[in-house]
Amino acid sequence: MFTKYLITFFISMVPLVELRGGVPFGTGMDLPWHWCLIVCMIGNMIPVPLIFFFARKLLIWGSDKKVVGKFCSFCLNKGEKGGKKLQEKAGKGIYIALLLFVGIPLPGTGAWTGTLAASILDLDFKKSIISVILGVLLAGIIMTVLSQVVKTGFSLF
Repeated sequence: MFTKYLITFFISMVPLVELRGGVPFGTGMDLPWHWCLIVCMIGNMIPVPLIFFFARKLLIWGSDKKVVGKFCSFCLNKGEKGGKKLQEKAGKGIYIALLLFVGIPLPGTGAWTGTLAASILDLDFKKSIISVILGVLLAGIIMTVLSQVVKTGFSLF
C-alpha cells in the first residue's frame, strides 16, 4: 500500500503530468480518493518554491550557453511575452487568472507552468503560492471527481 502512495506522490511531482496523472493513477490503484488527493497535492506543490525562486535564474544563466542557450532564451522570451499579455488582460485579477490557469486540468497548465509564469512576471511570492495552491486544489477536485466517475462506470449514485 505504501508503494502505491509513493508512486502516486512521485507521479504528481513530474512536470506536465503532475496531479492530473497522479490522481487517476492513485484512484485506479484503489487508494482512497481523499488520501490520494492529499498525497498528490503535496507531491505537486513540493517543487513550486524551487521553481519560483530558481527557474528564472537558471533560464537567464543558460540563455548564453552553447548547448541550451536557444532553448533557455526561447523559454524566457515566450514566458515574458505571454506573461505580459496575460497581465494586460487580467490587470489586478492576475492572481485569480493564475489560480484558474493552474486549476483547469489541461496539458501544460499546471503548477509548474503557472509558477514559472509567476516567477518570470516577478509576481509576489506569497500571493502566487496561494493562487497556485488553490489552483492545484481545484484541479485535484476536478480530477478526483472525473476519476471516480470513470471508476464507477459513469454512475454517480
